Amino acid sequence: MDFIFMLTHQDRTVEDPLRILDEVASLGLRHIGFKDVGASPRLLAQLTERIREAGAISYMEVVSTDPTGSLHSAEIARDLGVDRLLGGTQVDEVLSVLWGSQTSYFPFAGRPVGHPTRLEGDQTEIESQCQTLIDKGCAGADLLAFRSIQSNPLELIAAARRGLGSRGYLIVAGSINTPEQIRTLRKLGVDAFTIGSAVFDYVFAPGARSVRDQLEGILRECTALIDSS
Repeated sequence: MDFIFMLTHQDRTVEDPLRILDEVASLGLRHIGFKDVGASPRLLAQLTERIREAGAISYMEVVSTDPTGSLHSAEIARDLGVDRLLGGTQVDEVLSVLWGSQTSYFPFAGRPVGHPTRLEGDQTEIESQCQTLIDKGCAGADLLAFRSIQSNPLELIAAARRGLGSRGYLIVAGSINTPEQIRTLRKLGVDAFTIGSAVFDYVFAPGARSVRDQLEGILRECTALIDSS
């Protein structure tokens, strides 16, 4: 299971993300992302290049729920050469924007609302939607399971896994802040998870008062899961 470090806090790209990347460079993170809000196009370009230079896979997650804004973000991701675009719900339109590029697409499963984003949708809807996403040519789905406002998060994850089957890559994002959650995600067959705010709020590893220390705590948990398998 992959850990995606998001340079984000409260659904926005953090201030001075390039400095943070410098501070944690020696950790060898393989998956690094940012949001489409909170940073200028110029800074997003610098971030993408820096992630590429580090040999990591780059991610951009769409926060905007406005149709025009979402498609504009998809165009930015394509033009930047971001490896993986997460979020958004205009699947056909975004796939059209990304056609012919190297950017793979992982739309939101369910119905995201508001900012910070919450999730509407039940298990039946999530499972059916995930199957449709794969049939349309998406690489997988981005599920805000722990931000659900009407369903059990773990049941939603299981439903998404069924819908994607073996063809789709399941990313669970949002409000992941404990080792127990990571262990549960692995048991449910999740392919990757994102953590951003929990790192910058210093809540994942209690007592660790730096971004680097928080990341080291997450990486230790990931290593323990590998060792126990």
